[in-house]
Amino acid sequence: MRSILKELLRAAGIYEVKEASDAVEAFEFMRSVPVDLLLVDLAMPMVDGVEFSKMIRTNHDSPNPYLPIIMITGHSERSRVNAARDAGVNEFLVKPVTAKSLMDRLSLIVNRPRGFIKSKSYFGPDRRRKNDTTYGGSDRRTSNGQKDKT
Repeated sequence: MRSILKELLRAAGIYEVKEASDAVEAFEFMRSVPVDLLLVDLAMPMVDGVEFSKMIRTNHDSPNPYLPIIMITGHSERSRVNAARDAGVNEFLVKPVTAKSLMDRLSLIVNRPRGFIKSKSYFGPDRRRKNDTTYGGSDRRTSNGQKDKT
């Protein structure tokens, strides 16, 4: 899968791609070299993609808690998508990965980035995809990501 992703990225003009065989190797690499984007598989040895994403977002020694993360998996059940979203993943990509699906996710990260939210139980990109101006519930946030007091 890593070879396929690397070739798809090269076809899109992205040539500087680094690979890691597990989360520990990736985390160590990220501490030594700035990384612009992380493609992470849900099923990884030692630490799965959800836990790794949580590490990136919330560990005190995280090299970049704001790093864009695309979760790649063959499991598209709602519970897994929600777990990835709740871990702070920016985008979710289901296998089999196509060039179009990967480019669509990259485009969303670059052209329509979502602001980050910090609360007691979550840190990561805003989980809302739409700005519903008609929503008036108690969990409404203001444009700066803070909870609305009204």
